[in-house]
Amino acid sequence: MLKPGPAKKVTVFVGEDVHSRGEPLYLLVLNFLFARGVAGATVTKGVAGFGSHHHIHSTRILEISENLPVKIEFIEETATLDAILPVLADMVSDGLIAISDVEIVRYARRDPAS
Repeated sequence: MLKPGPAKKVTVFVGEDVHSRGEPLYLLVLNFLFARGVAGATVTKGVAGFGSHHHIHSTRILEISENLPVKIEFIEETATLDAILPVLADMVSDGLIAISDVEIVRYARRDPAS
């Protein structure tokens, strides 16, 4: 469970059509984070974008609407991140991983029985 104080925000950018071991990379990353006990993660699919290949992808242009950008974000304490980052970095064979400092003010979760 996250505690108030300094932490790291990790953002992973990949294309939706990037696959590894026959599965979309963003799903492999999400499942990896879940299995490693990360407090939470969010996957967001963009409507337009471009990456290092400098090809614009957009939902507005049918011919190039595939491979839209996908962003995976999570916040974790440094010790946990240090343990998973080497594997995460190896997983992301085509994409970008960025880390920034954040301050957790409050992490609250309701009891599922309530």
